Amino acid sequence: MDKNRIIGAAKEAKGAVKTAIGRATGDAKLQADGQADTLEGKVQNAVGGMNDAIRDAKHK
Repeated sequence: MDKNRIIGAAKEAKGAVKTAIGRATGDAKLQADGQADTLEGKVQNAVGGMNDAIRDAKHK
């Protein structure tokens, strides 16, 4: 498993927590930061998935 997938998943989780706290407290900036972290994590996770696919294709 590519390290980008692990880091991306962690960023997604962190972003989801920030978004939830921002919603609960009415803090629009925290909510926006959480959404940005979630998106960044999804992109990084996708990059890790592509790296895994490329590595697997090379070894077949």
